[in-house]
Amino acid sequence: MKTIGVLTSGGDAPGMNAAIRAVVRAGIENGLTVYGIRRGYNGLMEDDMYQMDLRSVSDIINRGGTILYSARSKRFMTEEGMQAAVRTCREKGIDGIVVIGGDGSFRGARDLSLHGVPCIAIPGTIDNDIACCDRTIGFDTAMNTVVEMVDRIRDTTESHDRCAVVEVMGRGAGYLVLGAGIACGATSILMPEVPFDFERDVIERMKRTQRSKKVHFVIMVSEAIGGVHDMAKRIQEETGVESRATVLGHVQRGGHPTAADRILASRLGYHAVELLLAGASNRVVATQKDKILDFDIYEALNMTKSIDTNLYKMAMEISI
Repeated sequence: MKTIGVLTSGGDAPGMNAAIRAVVRAGIENGLTVYGIRRGYNGLMEDDMYQMDLRSVSDIINRGGTILYSARSKRFMTEEGMQAAVRTCREKGIDGIVVIGGDGSFRGARDLSLHGVPCIAIPGTIDNDIACCDRTIGFDTAMNTVVEMVDRIRDTTESHDRCAVVEVMGRGAGYLVLGAGIACGATSILMPEVPFDFERDVIERMKRTQRSKKVHFVIMVSEAIGGVHDMAKRIQEETGVESRATVLGHVQRGGHPTAADRILASRLGYHAVELLLAGASNRVVATQKDKILDFDIYEALNMTKSIDTNLYKMAMEISI
């Protein structure tokens, strides 16, 4: 192992730069040449990369986004695209690649490993939907961003005795909306993993709290459910409470990563380089109970992750 590459793929997540920094510094300190590959697998296919040094990653640990940029690539899913990526690796003498991203990025790393290019994957996604990992890079920062935004919305909601219906990102998973919903004291949290009845779980809950003199409300909804504007209209019609819908959108992806995400990203990036140096391939680096582990990518992709229903039950009982 003499030369490695690092790329970020899929949706960006705060902390990706901290992971890049750890990979570059750990690689160079262990005598490796490190290439930064721009725009994910596209850069690998198109030979869009540059050799990085210790100063290439100075002052990026605190920055959101990714200095290597990110993208999704349909071409990479084809055999022609895969062969182009393999050819670039051979021409550049790249012996292994660290891939930072979500499950779609992991599938690309798996396929690249099968074509003879060793890959180690690092889970970086605000959705926290990687089953082998307790926390993914970016999740903590995104959750704190949602809490900050909803706290600001609550200020105006409280001032006007309104109901705020807030859509939170997370793709098909409810980890972000549940965590932020608890931290914000949301009256109701709607997410795909927990069946709900709108009349019972929103309208009736609001009416019940109205009887205890509550006059302003926050309802938090996963983007997988959507329809927040229709929900706000229905709430106003059925409860008489003036209601507004807010879609937080991509503000949740940006911003300075929290200390927790910077530390997590640094640990995962460092361990990814250790695995490549040890001759490992087709692995996912993860944390479970604050320990660094690694799994075969096939195994990681086949794992399932479930919402803590006791956590949801607690949220509903203490936010009434």
